[in-house]
Amino acid sequence: YGDHRDLHSFPTRRSSDLGFGRAEEIISGRDIIVEIRSVNHRYFEFSARVPRAYGYLEEKLKSYISGKISRGKVEVSVTVTAVETSDALIEVNKSVAKGYVDALRSANEELGLTDDLTLSKLIRLPDIFSVRKNAEDEEVIWNDVKTVADKASDCFIKMRETEGEKMKEDVLERADAIEEMVFEIERLSPISAESYRNKLYARLCEVLADKNIDEQRIVTEAAIFADKTAVAEETVRLKSHLKQLNDMLSLGEPVGRKLDFLIQEFNREANTIGSKAQDIAITKLVVDLKSEIEKIREQIQNIE
Repeated sequence: YGDHRDLHSFPTRRSSDLGFGRAEEIISGRDIIVEIRSVNHRYFEFSARVPRAYGYLEEKLKSYISGKISRGKVEVSVTVTAVETSDALIEVNKSVAKGYVDALRSANEELGLTDDLTLSKLIRLPDIFSVRKNAEDEEVIWNDVKTVADKASDCFIKMRETEGEKMKEDVLERADAIEEMVFEIERLSPISAESYRNKLYARLCEVLADKNIDEQRIVTEAAIFADKTAVAEETVRLKSHLKQLNDMLSLGEPVGRKLDFLIQEFNREANTIGSKAQDIAITKLVVDLKSEIEKIREQIQNIE
């Protein structure tokens, strides 16, 4: 029990980067970069930054990421740059060009000017060229982006798993400290009842002086006190909760929300023990107990 206070100095991880992944690849003549990062969040929250022309990627990315993680504030950034092929189609407006040529040559004939019309001069005239974006297949673009996103997400998930292991170790160490405190509370509880009995006896002796002491009354009062302050049920449930905590953290699946509910049960039992405590040593243990429970509660907000 004496060592549990050392855990109070452990840093908690709140609102820090929990995951980051980046990948870049040239596919189909496009340089595609995908970056994924996340910070702690109780629920899943998604945002994306994609080029305006590729706005349709946002919903696809959201569905893609939500299939990989269930908690965290995630931001995905995508850039797509054409490097080997042009994404624009340039065409000559032949009807406009012919109109210019016919009009100019007609003017030449009427005004007796020299016909020095050349291609280089013609292309300087307005509306000779039309520029339009090549039609792109959205599904092809998405598949290319997803290929890069797969690589970025591999790095992202790996970093989250590494951070998750650190959190798991921290929570388990705090759980060990809680277990030691629970055992100490169990040890002190009957001592507290016996201490109350002795104090009651001494007080009655002082008040009644030389009169006879009703031993049965003392036994009865001590029994009532012991019943009111008994915390056996609460400590048994706390130990059961600790086992559930260990079991959940051993599962290879998202358990963050289940842990949210479990830690509420931890607090409920700790509060009940605190309300029953009449002994200063037990009261102090309950304060430390609740402090460790709160630190676990903070950590599990970060656990998927």
